[in-house]
Amino acid sequence: MELRGVLLDLDGTLVDHRGAAEAALRDWLPEIGVPFTSAALARWTTVQEPHLAAWRDGRISFAEQRRRRARDFLGIEGSDAELDEAFAGYLSHYEAHWRAYDDVTDGLAAITAAGLVTAVLTNGARGQQRQKLERSGLGGRVGPVFTVDDLGVAKPHAGAFLGACEQWGLAPGEVLSVGDNYDLDVIAARAAGLRAAHLDRLGEGPVGEPHRMTSLRELNRLLSAARQSAGPAA
Repeated sequence: MELRGVLLDLDGTLVDHRGAAEAALRDWLPEIGVPFTSAALARWTTVQEPHLAAWRDGRISFAEQRRRRARDFLGIEGSDAELDEAFAGYLSHYEAHWRAYDDVTDGLAAITAAGLVTAVLTNGARGQQRQKLERSGLGGRVGPVFTVDDLGVAKPHAGAFLGACEQWGLAPGEVLSVGDNYDLDVIAARAAGLRAAHLDRLGEGPVGEPHRMTSLRELNRLLSAARQSAGPAA
């Protein structure tokens, strides 16, 4: 089946979420009397995961996952309004540090040169992710954007990939998924019938993955390999 489109992840693939989150904590924590340390950064990441998972599964609202993260990280109790205000301090700094990676333009150019179309599949919320693309200079450059709000399901569920492909008008086998999370963007994509390539920006592996790159500037090579493949094993 001919390759027709590239389905891009957003955070960690197009926009530096990790860098923005770390910079935001550096700015925000001293404002509230909490020192920024590597332990604080690790704790922020650990605290957020169960609440983001609960939101992705539809068990709590997007606003509620933010409140729970603020509550658990800061060790405070409060009304919804108080917790919203606490999280807003972090959020303002996080948004100020949104940046596209410097290899994105080259990666998009390689996709265009190959005669392929692009779209984004992200586990984020519609409003925030569209705003993130706009502020990072990527608005209107990446094709349709599919979020949890649009699809009603998140990666790694097959329905996220299949729903995105259906709305995009492409068959799963015509689509290459590209993302930084090996489990969500590669293994799950292949299970849903898509081809997949791993963007391993941090060199965390698996290094044995045949369709692996450390920069979007390597997309020329990956696209050539993917187009020669007949199906989702790519």
